[in-house]
Amino acid sequence: MSIKLSRRDFIKLIGLGSSGLAFRSQWGEFDTTDFGNVVRITTQKSVSVYSEPWDESRILYQRLRDELVPVYYEVESRYGPGYNPTWYRVWRGYIHSAYTQKVETSLNPVLYDVPEDGLLTELTVPYSQSMLFSKMNGWEPLYRLYYKTNHWIIGVEEGPDGEPWYIVEDELDSHIKYFVTASHLRHIPPEEYAPISPDVPPEKKRIEVSLAMQTLTAYEGDADVFKANVSTGLNFTPPDGGLSWNTPQGEFNVYSKMPSKHMGDGVLTADIDAYELPGVPWVCFFAEHGVATHGTYWHTNYGRTMSHGCVNLSPEDALWVFRWTTPASEAEVWEKRGLGTRVIVKG
Repeated sequence: MSIKLSRRDFIKLIGLGSSGLAFRSQWGEFDTTDFGNVVRITTQKSVSVYSEPWDESRILYQRLRDELVPVYYEVESRYGPGYNPTWYRVWRGYIHSAYTQKVETSLNPVLYDVPEDGLLTELTVPYSQSMLFSKMNGWEPLYRLYYKTNHWIIGVEEGPDGEPWYIVEDELDSHIKYFVTASHLRHIPPEEYAPISPDVPPEKKRIEVSLAMQTLTAYEGDADVFKANVSTGLNFTPPDGGLSWNTPQGEFNVYSKMPSKHMGDGVLTADIDAYELPGVPWVCFFAEHGVATHGTYWHTNYGRTMSHGCVNLSPEDALWVFRWTTPASEAEVWEKRGLGTRVIVKG
């Protein structure tokens, strides 16, 4: 970096942190406290606003990707779809919940003493534009990061706006480091992802995924202790002969757990339509070719196949699975490996 500020310099410049609820970005300012609920549009193009909570009613207009939309209330539509009948009443009409994400805005105090081996953080604003810096090109935009994604920070520097920005190390490649507005990230204390039911013998735990029902159930012996709707792999094989997107059936074991994972092609790009998903939260790998359970921030259409082979869960459900499964997670560990909880995937 061309400029480095000491902790004392930072304190003189901006005080001990930031607070407030107005979300600011190059797309303008939006106060998410104006309404009880706000959703972000997650699709690559747009979603339709209908005159009724029914996909055969009249389409009134479109809401575009990453727009923040106030929700007046939720509707369980009698028209369905049955697997996900939740619709949102918005200005002039209704949108289906499938391609939305409920978001909040919470700004955080800046942590100046960041250990070099990293702290696990969570994005607490609807989205944040990360930036790269080089002496040749200066500041350039990189990935757009989204609410409820997890990221490892390894330091703090002055950013392009003169404010503190965290240095994020991309676990996909330790040489890739970019910058995120520090107030947009919250340190996740280890107790929030400490093991659940560690006293239960590991051999008594198992997970069953039903492809037919699109559910995940956790068992301790014969007792089911947790159940969630999921989205498994689409029945699709790329025409270029690539790997099938089906979720493989059979019996497996969790072998790797990562609280943050960059999924996608691994390309440095600011294109929000590129297949780059940095910060996927609470990942438990259990089958070859990177098949895992994990949190999802690009849809909420659980109950229907949606993925490239993984088992999509809400971030909250994925966190429960991460905490409950073995090998047991440990504080501030980037990856935990070992022969873990049995996972049975049935048709």
